[in-house]
Amino acid sequence: MLPRIETIKQQRQKLGITQKKLAGLTGVSTSMINQIESRKSQPSYDTAKKIFENLTRLEGESSSHTAGDFCSKDIVKLKPTNTLHDAVKKMHELSISQIPVFDNSNVVGVISENGIIKHLADLGEAELKKAKLADTMESVPPIVGSDTPANVLVPLIKYSMCILVSKKSKIVGIITASDTLKMME
Repeated sequence: MLPRIETIKQQRQKLGITQKKLAGLTGVSTSMINQIESRKSQPSYDTAKKIFENLTRLEGESSSHTAGDFCSKDIVKLKPTNTLHDAVKKMHELSISQIPVFDNSNVVGVISENGIIKHLADLGEAELKKAKLADTMESVPPIVGSDTPANVLVPLIKYSMCILVSKKSKIVGIITASDTLKMME
């Protein structure tokens, strides 16, 4: 899924490049970029994709920050055998809204406030407290390398509760929505 076409001008200006440079990188005329930005013309899917690929590449080149720079190194973990009650208690104690679930050193899922609320409607409070995470956890969140450019993280966090960060095949950190706010500083 591509970003909204209306964001092209804003992204281009943020990068400090001209319409002419973007046109040259994309393989279209400067006039076409101007018409797209002024909403006088809609690009084809392929053209829009090329524009966004070039903007993303340029943004990556201009940003030296990586996932490793923004992740929290202290990862709170639970096991599949823990109960939802354990998860709720830990979330409350630490003021966090999601916890990755590990079976030894392998991440097997994630438990979140939203997931717990969904199960509450199905199970009821008494049953919910006894339910094992193995039966109620959500799928494994995205895992990115510690050297992943920071600009890649925002679209990922939009569709996931958290992102795990790995280095040499070992999970070394976690990024949540609040961590992505650090990128704006």
